[in-house]
Amino acid sequence: MKMKTILWMLGWTILFASCKKNECHECHYDGPSGKVELGEKCGDDLENLEKNGYATGGVHYEVHCHEH
Repeated sequence: MKMKTILWMLGWTILFASCKKNECHECHYDGPSGKVELGEKCGDDLENLEKNGYATGGVHYEVHCHEH
């Protein structure tokens, strides 16, 4: 019974950790004419976009993703 409980908890922990990595959020940056929507980004794309920002027209912008 104890082993079954440990395996169950381990399974939920792995599932939770993998789901969190694949979370998706709407992202945008604040351009000169206002907020520019970048759409929904997930997982590594979301992390990289927030970390590295977004460049367009030779200008680099900080990206904001809701609830992240």
